[in-house]
Order: sequence, then structure tokens, then C-alpha cells
Amino acid sequence: MTMSAGILLYRRGPEGLEVWIGHMGGPFWARKEEHAWSLPKGEYLPGEEALAAALREFAEEMGTPAPEAEYVLLGSFRQSAQKTITVFIAEAGFAPERIQSNTFELEWPKGSGQVREYPEIDRAGWFPEPEARLKLVRGQGQVLDALLRVLDPGMPEPT
Repeated sequence: MTMSAGILLYRRGPEGLEVWIGHMGGPFWARKEEHAWSLPKGEYLPGEEALAAALREFAEEMGTPAPEAEYVLLGSFRQSAQKTITVFIAEAGFAPERIQSNTFELEWPKGSGQVREYPEIDRAGWFPEPEARLKLVRGQGQVLDALLRVLDPGMPEPT
């Protein structure tokens, strides 16, 4: 089982609740919008503090440190049979001048022998919760559900 940690920033914007998410880089995701975005996250090793890993991964993927804020553990979510993500939330304004993600190498097209470098996140921004729900990879919709329950404790559990 792979363990990841991430940060979900939120704010109350003109259209209601907004969250900060990033579009995954690389050729597989290049022309996709729906279910091609993710909260900033990354793997961490046993014994490493999840919040420290989440803050590190945010800085690597955004190219700037996460904002000074009070981070609260939202919970751990099974994203797939092989991956669990521990998510921390914070209400914060965040407006970096630019996004400069770390990169990864990939042979593309597969079998071509051409290895290229791609950003982990090629763009990021604030999105109203309903739009973010369409953009986020399928395993992360439950994170938005949990965020909504924290912000509105009277909200019923999803069925």
C-alpha cells in the first residue's frame, strides 16, 4: 500500500466554497480536463510525519511553499486498492505569481526511446467545489465530501 499526504486549501469566494487543485502534467493528462486534476500530494515513508510530507510535496508541486495557515487533519482516504492519501486542510488565500512544479522523466511515446521531462503539475488554480468535483481524479471526490461535512457539520453522510 502506497501512502501519500496532501494539502487541500479552501476559501470562500464569490461563487461559494473554492478549493486549490492542480492539473497533472505529462502526455497522458495533456488533453484531459475532467478527472485529470489532483490536490497537491505525494508519497511519504513510514516514520515520516504526514503533515511534513504534505507541506514538502505542496512546495515541490507548486514551486512555492504552502501558505502560513492552521492545517487540520481531514482524514485518510483510500484512493485505490493500492493508495491511501492523508489530507490536511486549511482556509487560506493563496495566489502565487506562477506555478513551477518539480519534474519527472518519461519515455514518450512509449517504446520510442525518447525520454522527456514533464512537470508533475502543469497548472493550478482555485475552482468552485462543484467544478472541482468534476476535475478531480475519481478517488478524490470523497475528500470534498469530507471537507463539506467539516464546514457544515449538519450535512448528511453520503449514501
